[in-house]
Amino acid sequence: MGRVKTIARRTFLIGSAAIAGGVAFGVWRFHAPHANPLLDGLPKGAAALTPYVLITEGAITLITPRADSGQGAVSVQAALIAEELDVDLDQVEPDPGPPSPAYWNTALSSDAVPFRATNDGWLAETVRDLADAPMKFLGMQVTGGSTTVPDGYDKLRRAGAVARETLKAAAAKVHGVAARDLRTDRGALILPDGTRIRYQSLAEAAAATAPVTDVALRGPKSWRLLGKPMQRIDMVAKSTGTQAYGIDMDLADMLHAAIRLNPAQGAALRGFDAAKAKAMRGVQKVVEIPGGVAVIADNTWRAMQAAQAITCDWAPTPYPPGMDGHWQALSDSFTEDAQDSRWRDVGDVDAALESGADVAVEYRAPYLAHAPLEPLNATVRYTPGRTDIWTGTQVPRFVQANAAAITGQDAAHVHVHAQMIGGSFGHRLEDTAVRHATRIAMAVPGRPVKLTYSREEDMAQDFPRQIAMARGRGRVADGRVTAYDLGIAIPSVLASQMGRQGIPAAGPDLQIVAGAWDQPFAVPHYRVTGYRAPALAPVSSWRAVGASTNGFFHDCLLDELIHAAGADPLEERLRLCTHAPSRRVLEAVGEMSGWGTPLPERRGRGVAFCLSFGVPCAQVVEVSDTQDGIRLDRVYVAADVGRVLDPVNFEGLVQGGVIFGLGHAMHAATTYADGTTEQRNFDSYQAMRLSQCPEILVRGLETAAQIRGIGEPTVPPAPAALANAIFAATGKRLREMPFDRAVTFA
Repeated sequence: MGRVKTIARRTFLIGSAAIAGGVAFGVWRFHAPHANPLLDGLPKGAAALTPYVLITEGAITLITPRADSGQGAVSVQAALIAEELDVDLDQVEPDPGPPSPAYWNTALSSDAVPFRATNDGWLAETVRDLADAPMKFLGMQVTGGSTTVPDGYDKLRRAGAVARETLKAAAAKVHGVAARDLRTDRGALILPDGTRIRYQSLAEAAAATAPVTDVALRGPKSWRLLGKPMQRIDMVAKSTGTQAYGIDMDLADMLHAAIRLNPAQGAALRGFDAAKAKAMRGVQKVVEIPGGVAVIADNTWRAMQAAQAITCDWAPTPYPPGMDGHWQALSDSFTEDAQDSRWRDVGDVDAALESGADVAVEYRAPYLAHAPLEPLNATVRYTPGRTDIWTGTQVPRFVQANAAAITGQDAAHVHVHAQMIGGSFGHRLEDTAVRHATRIAMAVPGRPVKLTYSREEDMAQDFPRQIAMARGRGRVADGRVTAYDLGIAIPSVLASQMGRQGIPAAGPDLQIVAGAWDQPFAVPHYRVTGYRAPALAPVSSWRAVGASTNGFFHDCLLDELIHAAGADPLEERLRLCTHAPSRRVLEAVGEMSGWGTPLPERRGRGVAFCLSFGVPCAQVVEVSDTQDGIRLDRVYVAADVGRVLDPVNFEGLVQGGVIFGLGHAMHAATTYADGTTEQRNFDSYQAMRLSQCPEILVRGLETAAQIRGIGEPTVPPAPAALANAIFAATGKRLREMPFDRAVTFA
């Protein structure tokens, strides 16, 4: 049953849940829309036709509330609205809009419940629908989980259609014609006699017209923009170096700040001596903040230099000081008491493995920094009656609420001006930097203060990707995989991240097993168990979250079992696969790569598959074992997102995700010594070099029932495909990332 056909079921369940939980929301509140935030302070003559469309005499503004960190979120949101509004992208001005519950993410709940993405049964769909209620009531305005497209696909097109039909109704009243006789074309109403009327000239009339909400969405055959190559709205600015980011903020009378925090995250500052810093040129003030100290100066460089001149007495680390302690904590977590989930338990694994395993292995994945090009920054101007914040963020309502708590102001008096983000990969799901900036700004009321982290401080204070360990074993018989048992130990990402927002994370953490328990394979005896390791270094969401490690674990174990069975890696995956879209991406990548055709000596192909964020993605990597080391020759990628809205951006996101996954698997790790991060800049935190980047060939399939995002799903299979290819070329299995600890890359 499709989600659009479940109103009765949703009504019953949401009403029942509200009553059972003692919350007087009621069915009416769930179905009632949030107030349109654009109506607050709306100037005379302007029309806020929906929360997403604002028309004035001078402009058509489209609200694009999902944060853009380089993935093209602004453009795709604008295109979804523009398709139905009947405007071109060069006719509109995108704006992120204010923090508002009206912009809650309708797609977050789909992957927040313990049902496989391939399960579209009544119970699974019912629980997903039920999970929508708290998302709406809490107004979860969050960008993440590759949800921008599935969240906006219907909602934003409908917003454009409502605005279009309301403009028609307004024009019909003004000109005395029937709305059905009007047409729209590229930002104008066309009267029956051919006269063109710009949307902007109808703003005042439209503002006085009741919204026309009974609208029908256009089908793909009628699309002008969607499904076709588009030039992103930010393309020219980013190509010419004129795109403004949060770090570029420049306001009159602005001061600059830098911070120095305890490098052992979460530990306190016991004392400090700032005498030398206060005497340095340009320094205005030294401010103590939680866990550290800040310097306010007349420019960023002077603030950073002064911060380094402060002598600090740091409290010791609250987690193991070195990596041995972190790995030992994971190793000790494979116990019944630490079991967090076992949502995949088919057949009788214990009986199947009673006589021993044909394969028994351990895999490891390190902490990884987010390390975007733009370091953390925030500009804040505080006055007793109002606070303004300029920053790039994926969680504007959290930013607003936390700043309000710090200043003691009502949230309505905290104004968040979201900026373009220069890379995130999950980094801007955290708002600690904004909290620090708010406290710093309160020391100089009335003057804006821009806090900029140094690269070293950014990486030292990053909440990295989770460290992870997996143990796998299995049996084979008659050339087939017959038993598969995978245990994964990870500290809870959800508990760590939500804990910093003061939100409890009750129950099992889905991310501990994401990308492993939910794979569409029918092994007769099949079990995936999640073990919750104790909290270690604080962690956060990193591109693909749990699947970023588990895609490597799950597929590599499957590949080892297939090899032990003497089966073909692609053919056995296809034989085991029970999900039609997943089979199709495996078949596609096999055809693209010429799977099965001979390769020269010392060359190898590796195939890998992972279904994450509802997207089946298969990859084949080809490598050569040269005298200079392993060379990556080619990567073939097939993914099914249901509908490709922009083929150009789709290809770029797929290629970027593959490079991201491969580069980190090859070279990157965040390690701790004496409780602090050892990698503080790009000289020690290595990425893939341009000369190492392979040719990446992409195919987007459109057979899946639901539309999905592609920002993250190409990351999880990439490390496994590379490891499997290196085994095919050299006979050496790689079970721990980064791989350059075991092999050399050319």
